[in-house]
Amino acid sequence: MKTPRAFFKPLAIGAPEPYRELPVRLERMIHFVPPHNEKVRAKVPELVRQVDVVLGNLEDAIPADQKIAARRGFIRMAQEVDYGSTGLWTRVNCLNSPWLLDDMTEIVAEAGDKLDVVMLPKVEGPWDIHYLDQLLAQLEARHSVKKPILIHAILETAEGVKNVEAIATASPRMHGMSLGPADLAASRGMKTTRVGGGHPDYVVLADAKGDAPRAGYQQDLWHYTVAKMVDACQSAGIKAFYGPFGDFSDPAACEAQFRNAFLMGCLGAWSLHPTQIDIAKRVFSPDPAEVAFARKILDAMPDGTGAVMIDGKMQDDATWKQAKVIVDLARIVAAKDPILAAVYGL
Repeated sequence: MKTPRAFFKPLAIGAPEPYRELPVRLERMIHFVPPHNEKVRAKVPELVRQVDVVLGNLEDAIPADQKIAARRGFIRMAQEVDYGSTGLWTRVNCLNSPWLLDDMTEIVAEAGDKLDVVMLPKVEGPWDIHYLDQLLAQLEARHSVKKPILIHAILETAEGVKNVEAIATASPRMHGMSLGPADLAASRGMKTTRVGGGHPDYVVLADAKGDAPRAGYQQDLWHYTVAKMVDACQSAGIKAFYGPFGDFSDPAACEAQFRNAFLMGCLGAWSLHPTQIDIAKRVFSPDPAEVAFARKILDAMPDGTGAVMIDGKMQDDATWKQAKVIVDLARIVAAKDPILAAVYGL
């Protein structure tokens, strides 16, 4: 294990200093774009005004014969568009693919100063992060990139879930993690073809009452993994995200899954379809009534100590911390969204 002093040293001479704290960014939705599709790429300047993060996808859903076109399309997308406060990410191909090395060398060389985060799929352990960490430092140094490019791991194998704590603390480049339910289901041998969400056969039954039909209640297949990921990320000071919800025809189920993740501590989710942008924006922005009540708690307990009664409920230092989480997030949202800023009174 590296000492703290060595942990925060650049891994290549001339590479930028690693962040000690992650930049404060609003990342309610990570919107996926297929960069090889020229019609979709042409809409990116408009998209930048609607989403918090634009991600150029190079991995799954990109045909093998379009991998190079997707990479070149992402580089053009990065060079030609002003992203302002909107994040620019890419999901590269996995480490055992024939495309990853060229993904990294070409993108950092031609768009390194525009790129905020590299999303790495199928991370199995800290060794995967160490490899990409060293490679990024060498490429940043070679191309005089001025700010460190961060790494976001996708948790989508049983091995990765087992090693989630070590992955979270593998590098100061770690931005966060996303749940990858489809690949994770296959890795675990789960019997589902759904991409995220629940399953009608994963239920608990109500107690029997004579011969009356017993009600069944659908459960969340991903509760354990999301909770484990959130704990690993929060303890390491990085960010947790829900990944994709594949059924575009069921916005209500998408919203329910996103809301579960938000309540458990996730800061955002992937949007794979334009209809999911507003769902993520709504879910991962704190409720105005919750913000108003949280502000009452902070106003009544300025230093976070003691106990007070507000609207018939006792508030103490623990609820003060909960209130601060909500108000801090509301302030970040308000800084980008003037409509919600006015609703929040911020």
